[in-house]
Amino acid sequence: MMEKKHRSESKLHIIYRYIMLLIGATLAALAIELFLIPNSIIDGGIIGISLLINHLTDISFGILVFVFNIPFIYSGYKNIGKNFAFSSLFGIVALAIIEPQLHHISPFTTEPLLATVFGGLLLGTGVGMVIRHGGALDGTEILGILLTKKLPFSIGEFVMFFNVFVFGWAGFVLGWEQAMYSIITYYIASKMIDSVVQGLEGDTKAVIIVSDHYEEISDAIIDRLGRTVTKLKGKGGFKDNEKEVIYVVITRLEISKLKTIIGEIDTNAFTTIMDTQEAHGSKFKSAIH
Repeated sequence: MMEKKHRSESKLHIIYRYIMLLIGATLAALAIELFLIPNSIIDGGIIGISLLINHLTDISFGILVFVFNIPFIYSGYKNIGKNFAFSSLFGIVALAIIEPQLHHISPFTTEPLLATVFGGLLLGTGVGMVIRHGGALDGTEILGILLTKKLPFSIGEFVMFFNVFVFGWAGFVLGWEQAMYSIITYYIASKMIDSVVQGLEGDTKAVIIVSDHYEEISDAIIDRLGRTVTKLKGKGGFKDNEKEVIYVVITRLEISKLKTIIGEIDTNAFTTIMDTQEAHGSKFKSAIH
């Protein structure tokens, strides 16, 4: 059987994607250095842990966030894909390099409430841009995806559970008032991430694709995303002609890559991305893991 070859991502799109990853990492670095650190406020996840240890030891935040994320990047490479891993590595390295360069800039505000609101907005925008363009700045969600195979929790529930310990630790280290500001920062940042990435409320997304190139798109999804697809029979509403419809369930970290695959093969494809409350079944989990 002849091996099918699929179009790779164009060089122009790769350059654009990495520019956006750089901008996202820069915004996150600005939020951390000019709003959060001067006011002893943290975020959740690996970024929050790195900020806490930086506060206790004076070890560079950039070094900490890079080192702590290495295992998650490796896991992402093995279980999600090399493009995701490389995009995440680029974003995290950019964050680690840019953040120390901002030390000499005076903080924008020393008012905790202002730092909480605007730091959260800026951080959420930066992290959201990185996720939207195929990467991640925080390994917590990657860990959540990998652990949901064995744990009876959704990714969102795991992240929330993880952050209970982070903010509890922050209460003892920074004081309970700063911990409460940090929780507000995390909430604002998470909502901003949802806004930037467009609809990340759920852990998984159900996608319906209608295209005349359904075979090529299906093969590319299987080969490049490691997802199984379901092909449905449909009929056009105007001409009553038969249509092949592709149905696939993906994680939110894979939305950007799926859009790229579809755009490379058929710019006229009709695609619907829907939130799913839950996704069960060995095929879906094995595709992740």
